[in-house]
Amino acid sequence: MYHLTALVTLLAIAFYFFATINVSRARARTGIKVPATSGHPDFERAFRIQVNTLEWMPIVLPSLWLFAIYISDAVAAGIGVVWIAGRIVYFIGYSQAAAKRGPGFLIQAIAAIALWVGAIGAVVSRLV
Repeated sequence: MYHLTALVTLLAIAFYFFATINVSRARARTGIKVPATSGHPDFERAFRIQVNTLEWMPIVLPSLWLFAIYISDAVAAGIGVVWIAGRIVYFIGYSQAAAKRGPGFLIQAIAAIALWVGAIGAVVSRLV
């Protein structure tokens, strides 16, 4: 059983849901009507946070699960928590200014790469 990885997956989805709700709040606060995706810097930053999170999820979630299956549930979950923490740092920084998104992006990117490299290394090592 992969209880820790399952919990981290659910936390990642909860964070994405939060980012999505934040876009709706930013629309209301800035007066940006659907289907527009631009028009006010605060809305545009909220929208990019949500979309960027979505762009990374197909990289992170399969890598997270493959890492858990082939290496370790606990280690995968730990790296997954680092990824979520990086997304939170990214959210906070980018919400303030686009120039402040870098540290959070770096944290989450390193965690994602660690999951992917670990997963592919473990799979390939079993094939040879």
